[in-house]
Amino acid sequence: MIPQALIFDLNGTMINDMDYHTKAWMDILNNELGASLTWEETKKEMYGKNQEVLVRVFGPDRFTATEMDEISIEKERRYQQAYLPHLALLPGLHELLERAWQEGIPMAIGSAAIPFNINFVLDNLNIGHYFKTIVSADDVTFSKPDPETYLKVAIGLQVNPTDCLVFEDVPKGAEAAFNAGMECVILTTTHQLGEFKNTSNILHFAPDFTDDFFKQLF
Repeated sequence: MIPQALIFDLNGTMINDMDYHTKAWMDILNNELGASLTWEETKKEMYGKNQEVLVRVFGPDRFTATEMDEISIEKERRYQQAYLPHLALLPGLHELLERAWQEGIPMAIGSAAIPFNINFVLDNLNIGHYFKTIVSADDVTFSKPDPETYLKVAIGLQVNPTDCLVFEDVPKGAEAAFNAGMECVILTTTHQLGEFKNTSNILHFAPDFTDDFFKQLF
């Protein structure tokens, strides 16, 4: 396809930071809240909004909404503190963003991250000007794999969903793109090919943005 718009997930897709999220979650879930999750068990629960992670692990009655918000912000503070010295776009992504911007192809971010984390990346890397629309966890009722995030992005970009190309790193994200009628490229920073099953909308797998597939997008 020749995409009319590019939509990027953030964590694990634009930046390779998922291990830092896992470490921050494990510290809070296990050491402070009394869960006993392994690394793989924690990683498996890390999709959707932070509050949804807490409900999946502890059930719906353990925390108030205010408590979950406070835990969420503390988790992100720890993640940001640990990851900031390593913050960088995946190889080849800056070149792709610049080329698409020069070509006039609209771009957006559709992420389950809260604005606190999205701004952490955009401001520190000075890349906010590339993105016409940003849809965060605060902007949706239903998290991925529900298509709400990506459909809202398409509305913001004023582009037909089927003309959008999504960049993702997790199965739930690929499923969300499928449910929105969008084709998808997977960055294998977090999950490998065998973990993406029954997702017929995936065009390509890559560890970063440097291979020939990305040079031939436009």
